[in-house]
Amino acid sequence: MTMLVIFATLWLVVFGCECEELHPLDCSEIYETGEQVSGIYSIYPTADRPVWTQCDMISSGEDEEKGGWTVIQRRMDGSMNFYQPWKHYKRGFGVIESEYWLGLEYMYQLTHNRKYMLRVDLEDFEGRKGSAVYSLFSVDSECEGYRLTVSGFKDAGAGDSLSGHSGFKFSTFDKDQDTHEGNCAKLFLAGFWYSSCHSTNLNGVYLWGEDATHYAIGASWTSWSNNYALSMKSMTMKIKRLS
Repeated sequence: MTMLVIFATLWLVVFGCECEELHPLDCSEIYETGEQVSGIYSIYPTADRPVWTQCDMISSGEDEEKGGWTVIQRRMDGSMNFYQPWKHYKRGFGVIESEYWLGLEYMYQLTHNRKYMLRVDLEDFEGRKGSAVYSLFSVDSECEGYRLTVSGFKDAGAGDSLSGHSGFKFSTFDKDQDTHEGNCAKLFLAGFWYSSCHSTNLNGVYLWGEDATHYAIGASWTSWSNNYALSMKSMTMKIKRLS
């Protein structure tokens, strides 16, 4: 009996540690193991199944901002249609190798009882790059409409187009939760944390530059150039857990 107890204890210690290592919550935990290569990894925002995402391990910026970023949204070539229904924005969609949305439920599971910062990286079609950093990012539960909270803006060349969306629920064309008399998601062809309606439309139509024909439907970040008609070339939203 004594030998069985010893064996069971050793099994729990060895295999329990191994399971923990194989089930990282986010890219921050992967980074903490010494992994320095950016790429596609599986994370476990919930305990039941893995979720694939891009991990950015080599971000530039201040020391506290480097490495371990979990990419929650990425646009780069217009290959993915982001005019999606509520159920898709909830669970995630796209192709991890190119354009995708991680999923509102996973964002909630990651941030509802842990502190995260957010970085938005942008590039326009002239090759100019800039970022916006927020020291606090969280998403409420579905019962709360996946309400966004961001604060602590720090400019890294892009200006602040997101703070005005803080405190608002997420809206899609089939679930209107904005404060506009119409449906912002239908008007601007995306899903987002619309107020009435937006100063950034990161999930908007990929327009390959400036398009004044269709007002403000593009993937815009208005503080970039104070121009609603300008659609960005690449956009990445990524979060990093704070210790």
